[in-house]
Amino acid sequence: MLLESAKVLYTYLVNLGVSDLLIIIPVILVSMGFHEAMHAFTSHWLGDTTASDMGRLTLNPLKHIDIVMTVLLPVMLIALGVPPIFAAKPVPFNPDRVKFDEFGAALIGIAGPLTNLLLAIAAAGLYRLLLPSGLTQVVLEIFIVINCSFFVFNMIPFPPLDGSRLLYALAPEPLQKLMYQIETMGIGFTILILIFLLPVIGPFISYGVNGLVNILL
Repeated sequence: MLLESAKVLYTYLVNLGVSDLLIIIPVILVSMGFHEAMHAFTSHWLGDTTASDMGRLTLNPLKHIDIVMTVLLPVMLIALGVPPIFAAKPVPFNPDRVKFDEFGAALIGIAGPLTNLLLAIAAAGLYRLLLPSGLTQVVLEIFIVINCSFFVFNMIPFPPLDGSRLLYALAPEPLQKLMYQIETMGIGFTILILIFLLPVIGPFISYGVNGLVNILL
């Protein structure tokens, strides 16, 4: 079973079976839909309607998919035997229209991964309550691991990942300028850097996800 060795998501994905994919893909889409919708909801709540005006205030994952970053990139990485990275289409917001300035932007940033953490906690509560077996057990375990993985990965404080928004609010101005320069290079640059650094940061991500899973279950 997946949780008997507390496998982190990207390690598990390298050795997928077809039946696993039939569970994992819908779970990723649902988790991603909640993640991105909460970015949009928080932005709207703080006074910026940009995301809702663009149809992103929705749980429909199809509104948040980027064909390259969400589909082609992870499939290519899995085919190459490399730990896959999933990225949705960023939810736009206008920082000039958001309440609380940088702290408002930080709230928007962490709303997504915190939602994944809450989903994992809710699923773990259901798991403990039902003590499931068979397919229900597998689905809940995969759901918990995926959402824990989304939380840990997205809280990495490297632009434009969600955790960087929290760092922006707390960092001194020189560091903010450096982070802004990195962010202007685009998500593709960030993905390349993260793939290059995976041998270094991978164990820390794994440790974080395994720790969360073990606490929840």
